[in-house]
Amino acid sequence: MVHFHRGASCRVEPTGELAADWPFLEEVELQGHIIDSLLLPKVLDEILTRGGQYVLKQIQIGQRQEDPSYARIEVRAPSAERLREILDAIHAHGATPVVQRDCQYVPADMDGAFPENFYSTTNYRTQVRLGGQWIDVERVEMDCGIVVEPAARRARTIPMARVRRGDLIVVGHEGIRVFPVGQEPRQHLFEFMSSAVSSEKPKNVAVREVAAQMVRTRAAGQKILAVLGPAVVHTGGVEHICALIRLGFLNILFTGNAFAAHDIEQALFGTSLGVSLERGLPAEGGHQHHLRAINTIRRLGGIRAAVEKGVLRSGVMYECIRHEIPFVLAGSIRDDGPLPEVITDVLAAQDAMRNYIHEANVGMCLMVATLLHAVAVGNLLPAWVRVACVDINPAAVTKLMDRGSMQTVGIVTDAEPFLRSLVEELRQHSSVAVS
Repeated sequence: MVHFHRGASCRVEPTGELAADWPFLEEVELQGHIIDSLLLPKVLDEILTRGGQYVLKQIQIGQRQEDPSYARIEVRAPSAERLREILDAIHAHGATPVVQRDCQYVPADMDGAFPENFYSTTNYRTQVRLGGQWIDVERVEMDCGIVVEPAARRARTIPMARVRRGDLIVVGHEGIRVFPVGQEPRQHLFEFMSSAVSSEKPKNVAVREVAAQMVRTRAAGQKILAVLGPAVVHTGGVEHICALIRLGFLNILFTGNAFAAHDIEQALFGTSLGVSLERGLPAEGGHQHHLRAINTIRRLGGIRAAVEKGVLRSGVMYECIRHEIPFVLAGSIRDDGPLPEVITDVLAAQDAMRNYIHEANVGMCLMVATLLHAVAVGNLLPAWVRVACVDINPAAVTKLMDRGSMQTVGIVTDAEPFLRSLVEELRQHSSVAVS
């Protein structure tokens, strides 16, 4: 057994006897906060479970909690294929070869598809080595490829559907390194809340920390993105979202036709899904209200036109227009209408969301009561964007985290009570007057 002590430096031999007929080996290194984050045990476990062996050639443990650590590991396997499989697996945890080589790339041979053996990206900060220099990959996003411009020393992620023949696409894992979140020191309680807060646990601490993270994000000059589902409207949360906008804690909105339609339905008819939000009872003819709301907006020429003409005078979409909050309404196959602003081409909707995420400097994302939009946007976000996912259904939280969005804090609760508490906390934090 190896005991890790801060400030220690040592060479650790394997506990078992190395297979003499395993000539396939490579040395990798791992650095950062690899002990507290369990990255080192994860790497060693991957090596063993995938049929390899290892020698810890060198390990240095930081003396203080904020100090980084370092490990150099010799990885052995019975075949070149097995070694490549192991190296691919541990690469996602930040393990990179000690011998540094430039990344390999080949021209795409067709539109809309990667070459064979393309590198599949994570949502962690990533670099590629070009001409002996490490270059940051721009627009980091999971489940994409990397396209490089060697002459300009640039690299960026590219979705499969946007590949064009001749694009230089990175293949293999050589000359690529990733920086998992666990390599960075943790500074706030938010960063330790990496699992769902269940419906049976108190929410006040989680709400306070989400509010504090929103304050930190704004103070850093970053934007706060909200991803909202129609249940926000159904549960009576519209006024709380409006308050977040007026307080300056909601800067970008991603949602769909349903949320916007029911928000406008409430503003025009006082109902959501035909149910009066004041009395809690179905309104006469209320089942038509959402469609009539959409029709009204279409006849006026859009949401902005409805606000400018004085027809739409309240609600989230009204506040977005009034405060110049950009929004993306991504369409689905089940949409009624839809509203004129809805982007019905899903690839165009993805691109619109990507542009706001990267160009608007998004630092935090608040997801409330929307499984499909939450998972979709979670897949687009870099790992350093803090995410708070709130849903009455635990599956929405776990689904998002299972997809790889490990920077997510999950809170299982109803939308309206959470939003009400969040606004109260932010009002205490903020000196901004409600306009």
